[in-house]
This record gives sequence, structure tokens and C-alpha cells, in this order.
Amino acid sequence: MKIPEKWKGIEEDGALALAGRIARRELSVREAVEDALARISERDGRVRAFLCVDRDGALRRAEELQERIDRGEDAGLLAGVPLAVKDNICTAGMRTGCASRILEGFVPPYDATAVEKLRSAGAVILGKTNMDEFGMGSTTEYSAYGKTKNPLNEEHVPGGSSGGSAAAVAANMCAFALGSDTGGSVRQPASHCGVVGVKPSYGRVSRFGLVAYASSLEQIGVLARNVSDAAAVLELISGRDARDAGSLNEKAGYTGALSGNARGLRIGLLEDCFTEGLSDAVGCRIREAAEAFRAAGAQVESCVLPGSEHMLAVYYTIAMAEASSNLGRYDGVKYGYRSPEYADLKELVERSRSEGFGPEVKRRILLGTYVLSAGCYEEYYHKALVLRQRIREAYDEAFSSYDLLLGPVSPTTAPKLGEAIRDPQTARLADLYTVGANLAGIPAISVPCGFDGKGLPVGLQLQAPYLREDLLFRAAHAHEMIRGNEAWEKKDEA
Repeated sequence: MKIPEKWKGIEEDGALALAGRIARRELSVREAVEDALARISERDGRVRAFLCVDRDGALRRAEELQERIDRGEDAGLLAGVPLAVKDNICTAGMRTGCASRILEGFVPPYDATAVEKLRSAGAVILGKTNMDEFGMGSTTEYSAYGKTKNPLNEEHVPGGSSGGSAAAVAANMCAFALGSDTGGSVRQPASHCGVVGVKPSYGRVSRFGLVAYASSLEQIGVLARNVSDAAAVLELISGRDARDAGSLNEKAGYTGALSGNARGLRIGLLEDCFTEGLSDAVGCRIREAAEAFRAAGAQVESCVLPGSEHMLAVYYTIAMAEASSNLGRYDGVKYGYRSPEYADLKELVERSRSEGFGPEVKRRILLGTYVLSAGCYEEYYHKALVLRQRIREAYDEAFSSYDLLLGPVSPTTAPKLGEAIRDPQTARLADLYTVGANLAGIPAISVPCGFDGKGLPVGLQLQAPYLREDLLFRAAHAHEMIRGNEAWEKKDEA
């Protein structure tokens, strides 16, 4: 279906703006949903952001919401706004396979709490987005169902593991999307695709319905076209959930912090990020952003975060150990993929796991099992836990002097397709600046802050103290107002 000429302007709207147009009857829910489906039809054949699209379900939902609006009922803050959901977040009646053959054909009978809350707010789920298998990767190339491309330059990756969600937002195929962030998996693809990506404080959003990879690190996050949308969506999905003992009963009120004013903010510029591995273009854009904050009245000072050189080793030790434990449930017996040929139970489990898991997942399970083994537990896993506590203390010390920490999201802009697969060790360094927030459990956000010489987006990362998303959104929104959302000046006009 070709996009009607009269709806061409929709791509300039964010989620809240689109919801406002629907509420004012300038646009029907069906027209908004059909427009998004048309964009998917036109663009996703190249980008491959989606693993499945529920066209019929989305249109049925659109009709139901429009009937409620026509009756004068409150259909929700996001009534009629189309969204996409990462394939590791459960959606009732719609596949959830973590981009892995081990979960091929699995359709959960329930929604994740975050999905449940967005449905209650009137949002319309278009489909499930591609990802690195079980969230293990940083390019969305480690998917059992093919690679996702960066819609701003299809020779490059969109980042990962929430690359499908980031690409869907960047290509204007949905108004916003849900992803998950274990070590930067929302912020890094947001940076590579020129959109906003936020990881909340640990416990801020219920993890019920998020397929577990590394339970103590991961959080459901939001990818959106602007800071206001990200704040509004996170506000909606936050809160206590009896089904997740780790969720917090903390009041979430972020949209009220969007003043556009940076005056008086104390910001620490992380000088330890400006090392040999940081590209000149990324470093230049980050320093420009720091100067923009200074010009807007913020106090910006250089600072160093002690222990940052250990973060990557600590992260991978803990993440792989927890992955080894969490993924032990996929054995071919209860649900998911089962090998068609086996002689006994032992061979059933061996063959099902060998055939069902991809190479990167197998690597991480093996390494995680090794660090948890009797001979290595004290040497690796226990030491990683001790260092994690020291990293938390280093963040606490930094936040005693600063409201926020400022630095890059990734050392480089989006690499070309295939580069990370050829050099997985270098690919893991892409998480260098993002894993700290997950280890400490603090909120962090990626905001577009310009481009490199090839026209690829650069993301600015802001980190805030635990449960201070209000500070995070205030600063991010101020930066957006100061610089403008530059990523959309060079958006894909496919």
C-alpha cells in the first residue's frame, strides 16, 4: 500500500504529537496504523528491522480504539500510536523467540508488564523486531533470522542488540519501540541510528515478561525519536509489579522535568573515555556537546571514574555467568526447539541445544559455565562481584560532586556489516562506555549529537544517580533544545 500524500507529514511527528492529532480527530487510528504498516511494507524489505508484523491484529486494535474515541471514552495517553517490541519481550498471541531457533514457534500466553501497560495506554503493537540472539551481540548480526541494516546507511549495522527496534524508529516505521539493555543494548543502537535511547534505573521497570539473559543487569528500555516521547513512555511503563520482586514502588514523573533548561546542572565530563580507541569524530562531537552545556549555563568539569578500566571484564564475567544459568532451561524437553533425532534424554538435550543455539550464544554459555565452575568461581566470578561493588562506589563518589556524567556512547560510529563478525573481540569493545551503568544499576540515555565525516550519527551519553531519571531527562531535553535533533536533518528519505 502506497503512503497517501496527505499523511507524508506524519513522519515528522513523535509519539505524543501523533497521539494528540488522533485525539483531536485530525487523524483516525486506522489511518495512523495503516501509514506505519505502509512504511514497513515499503522499507523493511531492505532494512529488515521486523521479524514479524501483525497487520491484522494491529488493524483490529485500531478499530477498537477508534470506537472508544468515537464514544467519547478515554482511550489512553498513547491511543492509536504504533510501536514495535523487541523479540525478547513477551507479547500475548504473538511470537517471542529472542531471534533464536531454540525458541522457534514459541507464542507466549501473556504480555510482559511493560507491554501490558502500553496496551492499557492505547498503543498499537505492529510486530516484533530483530535482535542479536538472546541479546548477545552489539550489531544485530547474531540473529538466527538474518541481519538488520542501518536505515541511515544500509552498508552499516544498526548496533545491537536492540538494533531492530532502533532501526524501526529511525526508518519511521513506528513512533517508538521497546528494547532491552543489558550492557548498552538500547543506548548503543540508538547512537548508531540517530535516535533517543534510555535505560532506566534497575528496578524502575518490571522485568516480568523479559526473557532472561543476565538478570542482575538487564532492564527494558525505550527507543524514541525525541526525549519527550522517551520520558512519557518510560513514565507509563515504570512502577511496582507484584510479579517482579525486584521492581520498585517509586513515583515516576519525568515529563515535568522537561524544562529545556540546563542552567545550574553540575556535569562531569568523563576524560577517561578520551583514549586511543575513541574516534576523532566521536570525541569532537562529545566535546562540542560539553561546550554547548557550558554555554547554556551548566557547570561542566573534567573528571575520571576510578575502576573504569575493569568495567568490561567485570561485565562480561557476570553477564556470561548469568547467561549460562538462565539459558540452562532450554533443553528441548519442555518447549521450544527439539532435535528430531536422538537416542536418549542426554542426546536429546545435547542435540537440541547444539542445533538450537547460535555460535555467539554457545561461546557465552561455555565461558559462563567455566567461570562458575568449582575451580574458577573464586578466581573469576567472585572477584567480578567484588569489583562490581567498587564500581558502584566509584559512581556514588562521582555523583557526590556531579549531577550527571557526560561521555560518548560508543568509541566509533556504526561499523560496516561484517566487520564485527570478523573481529568479535573489537566488537565487544563497543560496550566499553555503556556497561558501567548496568553494573551500577543507574539510569543512562543516548541522545543524538551530530555526525561523523561519513554522515553517520554520533550519540552523547548522560548518566545520572540511581532513580534520578528526572535529572537525566532534564539534561537530555536541554541538549535537544540547544542543538536541535540533528539526526533528523539527515534522516533516510527512502
